[in-house]
Amino acid sequence: MTKLKIAALALVALTWGEVAQAQKLRGIEEPEVTRLMKTLSADDMQGRASFTPGGEKAADFIANEFEKTKLKPLPGEVDFKQTFKVYHMSPATITVSLNGEAQPAENLFSRTNHQQINWTNPEGVEVVAITEAEDFRKAFGQVSRLEKDALVLVHPKHKSMFTAYQRHLRNGSVLKETGTGTSKVFVLTEQSTAPAFTVTAENKIEEKKLTNVGGMIEGKRKNEYVVFSGHYDHIGIQKPTDGDSIANGADDDASGITAMMTLAKHFKKQGKPERSILFVAFAAEEIGGYGSRHFSEQLNPEEIVAMFNIEMVGKPSKFGPNSAYLTGFERSNLGELMQNNLQGTTYSIHPDPYPEQNLFYRSDNATLARLGVPAHTISSVQIDKDKTYHTVNDEFEQLDMAHMTSMIKAIATASKSVVNGKDTPTRVDKTQVQ
Repeated sequence: MTKLKIAALALVALTWGEVAQAQKLRGIEEPEVTRLMKTLSADDMQGRASFTPGGEKAADFIANEFEKTKLKPLPGEVDFKQTFKVYHMSPATITVSLNGEAQPAENLFSRTNHQQINWTNPEGVEVVAITEAEDFRKAFGQVSRLEKDALVLVHPKHKSMFTAYQRHLRNGSVLKETGTGTSKVFVLTEQSTAPAFTVTAENKIEEKKLTNVGGMIEGKRKNEYVVFSGHYDHIGIQKPTDGDSIANGADDDASGITAMMTLAKHFKKQGKPERSILFVAFAAEEIGGYGSRHFSEQLNPEEIVAMFNIEMVGKPSKFGPNSAYLTGFERSNLGELMQNNLQGTTYSIHPDPYPEQNLFYRSDNATLARLGVPAHTISSVQIDKDKTYHTVNDEFEQLDMAHMTSMIKAIATASKSVVNGKDTPTRVDKTQVQ
């Protein structure tokens, strides 16, 4: 056979291989990706903050897309909305007396899940001092982890950090339950001891509703689940910058939700999978991960084979075209399986290049990883350089739709051996997850 004929046959084989690959990736098209992205990150979604009409509008849109894709509700649900209650607690009043002297209100704040605090030199309340020489952030974390009530005396050197924490906590907090755990009361003062003290506090509690949106393609192995997810909430309306006050959250994380919905359309076209596939848009990631926490309590984690959480995939990664990275790469062999599936393609998946950013714990994958699930986040954002993160400039126009479409194709290809039951990733060591 002549070299010319060999080359011609190789070209035909390559062409047919590309056609076959394109057929396998049906449903992943740039115009559709663009439509979903533009809708989720539009101004009329008002930044998709939790407990807002914009957030509810986003949930309705995702549920409608699942309906059009002909998904089934999640196990145990009657429709695509998985609604649950949480509590919003906001401080009303707080008074503190140290050694008989009342402390100014501007020097006080508390961190608690209780509606009331009433201490008068009680046994079991520890007095802790954060001294001038200490790192406030580190000391605050250590005090917060104490398994007993504590009165915390903070040296005035830390006034700026104290005020920042105070302002944040005075805005209120979202709680899964109330009346549990310990209380910490912080006082900005020169005093480092408090032989005598009294503390009273009253908090306002309001019941709220949050909604995950989820759908399923039931597999031949009904109770073996592969999860594709992202969070649909963002930070809503912010202080205006150049006349713009809507933090649209295009990359964070309309991109992840768009990828997840596009993957649902893709896998639906492939026929009945070996394993059941769950597609979930989580609520409230930005305010504490309450959506993924509720979701994790509805299923047996031992039946969840893997979680592909998708976050901020709208911009090219530092590794070049058609590449992304996986947080917590070393915690299971899911990343290696993905790499194997991508061999011979133009796509690549890499270990997280930003370990100092602690990204493994900054998205919804961490909730399931703590239960032993091989749960990782796929991302491409250059987080150390990204200037639109959590700003009003995180808009559709900042994103690269061709790159994003490639990322979705890469995830579809990289996950195929897990979805079809060929590969089962190793479990995460729960003892090694914070």
